[in-house]
Amino acid sequence: MRTARPRRSTLQAVITAALLLPLCLPLQSPPSPARSPLLDAPARLDADSARTAAARALAWIVANQRPDGAWASGSIDSLQVAFFQAETHFAFQYAASALTARALLEAEETPERRAGLERGLAWLCAVELPKRTSEWDVDCSWSALYGFDCVARAALDPRFVGAPWAERLAQRGRELYALLEKNQSPEGGWGYYEGPVVSRRPTWATSFSTAVVIPALVLARDRLPGWGVDPRLVERAVEYVRRCALPNGAYEYDLNPVPRISGGIMINDVKGSLGRIQVCNWARRKAGDPRITDDVIRRGLELLLEHQKFLDVARLKPIPHESWYQNAAYFYNFAHGYAALLVEELPEAERESWHARLRPHFVKVQFEDGSTYDFIGNGWASASGTSFLALALQSGLSRAGEPR
Repeated sequence: MRTARPRRSTLQAVITAALLLPLCLPLQSPPSPARSPLLDAPARLDADSARTAAARALAWIVANQRPDGAWASGSIDSLQVAFFQAETHFAFQYAASALTARALLEAEETPERRAGLERGLAWLCAVELPKRTSEWDVDCSWSALYGFDCVARAALDPRFVGAPWAERLAQRGRELYALLEKNQSPEGGWGYYEGPVVSRRPTWATSFSTAVVIPALVLARDRLPGWGVDPRLVERAVEYVRRCALPNGAYEYDLNPVPRISGGIMINDVKGSLGRIQVCNWARRKAGDPRITDDVIRRGLELLLEHQKFLDVARLKPIPHESWYQNAAYFYNFAHGYAALLVEELPEAERESWHARLRPHFVKVQFEDGSTYDFIGNGWASASGTSFLALALQSGLSRAGEPR
């Protein structure tokens, strides 16, 4: 979920964080994976096995919910303590909790899951929203992106359309939309750092963070008229993502007048764009872009499976973008989570075959306690990683709530 644009100030901070690494690592070793992530995944994983693994992930989610209804921690527990303020860590917690609540929203209901979902939604609706912390740090956008996605889907869920939930969700949805509106860049996207020009309205955005929220904006525009979603805001966001598309099927990290394609081991190569391809194709398909055909979706999924090893070697590396093709550790769960959602856009007859090929890459990194994470040293990575895992493994299985 977290990505870093190379800038002088952030690079200096990353170096500082690396020097502080021994002081910031958890005191206990991480739990053992169910199978070694260094091993090749089995070729396919059937629906029954996926259901079992998803149940373990959901059990971890229920068991690790905080007393106040949130997940993860709003305190400074990250490797990146050297340059993020406490408000930034709260923004990460809000975004991770929204993603976790969405995983419960889409799960087959049990009394424990329903109780956890209601407590999570109550916290998301009641807590004060994160704020921009400095002229360069706009990480509050993650709260708006994932918060709006969760709250909009909950508002359309039959379980939450009546009192008192309808008004609570609508009020928070309008507040999150206002934050999105405030932070949409002039070119139409959302980012999390400020660009070269410091402005009250952020001037820098990325393709993948923008894509995260587009499907929920489309849902709210079409089915939640009281939320006041401006169709022009949605159109600008979709156009931003479309303009980031490259001829080889990759998506540029951020939009530039001249795409940053210079050959070599670069982030905008297909091998550095494996996560962005899936979420961007998903967003454009949900927005009704006719250029995202079934064949385009299939090609993007094949690229992910073909070049999976570049995500494997990046996973758990502590310094952002240090791996081949500038992949960061936190691209792993993001890539596979949205790939599974994207499969649901293909004809029903072929979905299970795709899911069966994708599932092993999540199950192989699931820990014995049911959780997973791809970026070490912080609580939000466990919450968001396990939620991506639960969402991905539930895709294609019977579930409650709205279609993805």
